[in-house]
Amino acid sequence: MTTTAVEDLLRALTPQVLGALVRRQGQFEGCEDAVQEAVLAAAVQWPAEGVPDSPRGWLMTVSSRRLIDQMRSDHARRERESATAAEAPPEDVPGTDDTLVLLFLCCHPTLTGASATALTLRAVGGLTTAEIARAFLVPEATMAARISRAKQRIKAAGSTFSLPADAEREERLRVVLHVLYLIFNEGYTASSGGELDRPDLAREAIRLARMVHAQLPEDGEVTGLLALMLLTHARREARTTPAGDLVPLAEQDRACWDRGLIDEGTELAKASLAGPALGPYQLQAAIAATHADAATAEETDWPQVHAAYLILERIAPNPMVTLNRAVALAETEGPRAGLALLATLDCDERMAGHHRLLSVRAHLLEKAGDSAGAYEHYRRAAKSTASLAEQRYLESRASRVRP
Repeated sequence: MTTTAVEDLLRALTPQVLGALVRRQGQFEGCEDAVQEAVLAAAVQWPAEGVPDSPRGWLMTVSSRRLIDQMRSDHARRERESATAAEAPPEDVPGTDDTLVLLFLCCHPTLTGASATALTLRAVGGLTTAEIARAFLVPEATMAARISRAKQRIKAAGSTFSLPADAEREERLRVVLHVLYLIFNEGYTASSGGELDRPDLAREAIRLARMVHAQLPEDGEVTGLLALMLLTHARREARTTPAGDLVPLAEQDRACWDRGLIDEGTELAKASLAGPALGPYQLQAAIAATHADAATAEETDWPQVHAAYLILERIAPNPMVTLNRAVALAETEGPRAGLALLATLDCDERMAGHHRLLSVRAHLLEKAGDSAGAYEHYRRAAKSTASLAEQRYLESRASRVRP
């Protein structure tokens, strides 16, 4: 088996083994460290020596032994160590899939979005601390400390390895979906660095979303989030030139879009809208499906897109939603209408100096014929983003409209 295939297998098995070990031993932090050590050992051994007949059982056995070793080295846990060491290491993982329970634990409400994201990628995604640190462009020591603090915070909160009670479950699920959404967004458009995207993160978010959807197939928001990811990721190949420069949606070669992902995402988007409730991910998926349905940018049903953003703005107010609605409004009523809506965001502290607000305003000023205003805002937007790919694109737009 190739190294890539082994990595894919380990990422799929990690949450299963970790969930089983935590359920058995009741301590998340120690179990998580033990499983990570076993995964690292497998990543080295399996490509060279072959994958064992029962890879889950191998990981479970090695993880259990590593956990016992940890307990033996901790004198404060002698009694627990004696009880655990007396048991034979399990040969395989029980049939119960605890992935959803593990996701709920990693997305504990006491954690910040950044901490929950890092912990989810490590514990559920099976990524090493070094891989996560590289993805978010921070030193490995910084990421290790962030993950360690997250585990300590969960421990201090007295969390148990079980699904939250019904009253809390829906709220916690929203946190889980938000964390997966954050991972996907960082993968689709990196917040900093030389590359426009980080496809490994986007693919990991999709894989985790598929896991959640497999366990909660009737949940409209879960289905909507997966649909949104698939429909958005389908455009990846058309988003950059061979040199790595950004290509905006209106200028993309739609023949390069992944039709398989679009077809799957469209069906999921339709299914997500069949239920009685309507949430933000379902609406965003419907918007993405509308774009995917248009053979050319000119054929986009902008009134439908704008109507969806109006509903989204009503049920989940957010300045980014208003920003996107301004783009749709400009397509239906002209750039001046879009600029007037953008003006309502000028007093929002969350958008102060944000490069997306500056770039959208520049785009609408260009459409309105105000080259000087567009040039100024493109330049300001380029200086406000840490993404080199976006900087290059915005500077090229500024050069094109320079008075």
